[in-house]
Amino acid sequence: MPTKDIATLSSKFQISIPKAVRTARHWEAGQVFAFIPKGEGVMLVPVPKPEELFGLARGANPEDYRDHTDRF
Repeated sequence: MPTKDIATLSSKFQISIPKAVRTARHWEAGQVFAFIPKGEGVMLVPVPKPEELFGLARGANPEDYRDHTDRF
């Protein structure tokens, strides 16, 4: 997404995400986002719904897992 879409912070501290960005990312009204500080800026990341995480760790092997008790 190489376009230079911009938005202005309102007096109510709200920002409208440009339509080109919403469309490209398939973001919808009511979606929940996390704000992650990154240097002088902030990353805006959609928070996945629990059902979207189902099966994410399929095939993971819990053996040889390091517990926090073995650290100093």
